[in-house]
Amino acid sequence: YFNYIFGVVKRHEKNKRNVLDSELTELQVQITSTDPGCDGYPSLKTDESYQLSVDQPAAVLKASNVWGALRGLETFSQLVYEDTYGAVTINKTEISDFPRFAHRGILLDTSRHFLPLKVILANLEAMAINKFNVFHWHIVDDHSFPFLSRSFPDLSQKGAYHPYTHVYTPTDVKMVIEFARMRGIRVIAEFDTPGHTQSWGKGQAGLLTPCYTGSTPSGTFGPVNPILNSTYEFMTRFFKEISTVFPDAYIHLGGDEVDFSCWKSNPDIQKFMEQQGFGQDYSKLESYYIQRLLDIVKATEKGYMIWQEVFDNGVKLQADTQIHVWKMKPDYNIEMAKITAAGFHALLSSPWYLNRISYGQDWLDIYKADPQSFEGSAEQKKLVIGGEACLWGEYVDATNLTPRLWPRASAVGERLWSDENVKDIANAYSRLVKHRCRML
Repeated sequence: YFNYIFGVVKRHEKNKRNVLDSELTELQVQITSTDPGCDGYPSLKTDESYQLSVDQPAAVLKASNVWGALRGLETFSQLVYEDTYGAVTINKTEISDFPRFAHRGILLDTSRHFLPLKVILANLEAMAINKFNVFHWHIVDDHSFPFLSRSFPDLSQKGAYHPYTHVYTPTDVKMVIEFARMRGIRVIAEFDTPGHTQSWGKGQAGLLTPCYTGSTPSGTFGPVNPILNSTYEFMTRFFKEISTVFPDAYIHLGGDEVDFSCWKSNPDIQKFMEQQGFGQDYSKLESYYIQRLLDIVKATEKGYMIWQEVFDNGVKLQADTQIHVWKMKPDYNIEMAKITAAGFHALLSSPWYLNRISYGQDWLDIYKADPQSFEGSAEQKKLVIGGEACLWGEYVDATNLTPRLWPRASAVGERLWSDENVKDIANAYSRLVKHRCRML
């Protein structure tokens, strides 16, 4: 319609364009390392820095590996715009860029609502545009078990919303991992236990704890049963499979929101507590389970991420454990300070639960939050590896995921990539508005 109404005017204006304007004829990409990383996977230690020089007749992008080159190519694409004459234009510029944090993630929950593969892939595209580099795949939870395990196929056969249409097959998972890799994005899967496991019990008899009403089984089940050898035999086989399916060096093991009421009701659990000398402190039983699980995962030569409760409950953790802070109360800054003071790596999500919506410009608080805003030493601040924006699935499905997540997540992306001094709200607003249009 615009071309029909204004086409003659636009052509007239284009004719006025200065014929002496310079032209950019090519973009040269130079990888300086002898090992560019083309066949590998990005990691926490990946160098994503790059240098970009735009001048006639050629622009030059330099990076030590392909991952830095990917970030530079994204920057180059965002420097291109259409001028008032309708010509594709880029300004002369010199850029030396690198991320502030190594872990810049987006969490998607595919258990509460199943997300079709095309939705996940579209989100990975959006992540690349915003220089995110970790897809935290909260793939299973109480509500459904859509991950199709080769070792335990009944988990999805009986635990998914539908055993054929609402599952992620091994081929699907490979596609997600490779699609992400080509965009410099790690895929970290989360299998949260001992809580959040109701869907697991449908396909794995004896895994969950039977709950009691008085001396009689109630017919309901609670968290994973931590006192049975069969539990740990199952976990050993299951996580051995997971360690081969997901190539990243880390697995997220959850460990949050464990309801002790079922454990308290079970006479076998009570007897075990007495034998172990745990008294009535069920957090010790949780720690007992978590410690054995961590040993199982360690045997697969994987590192692990856990939610903050595992640290809060005093579980013995290996030195490279990454602790994920999600609670708003007590103050997440206090929690970040405690974790880093203990010498552990920390990442923040508390202020970035984007499934929560409110009236007005809530992106302002999202943009102002900072993973290093706690009181602590310079050495503590170095232990902060980044953060994640989380989109939990209670009220999010394929129909509303994109507008719920974007462009608010772009504000998180800038906070995690750019220097801590980049925080002018007016400037950010202007860029965010343009960036939204660019993403459409």
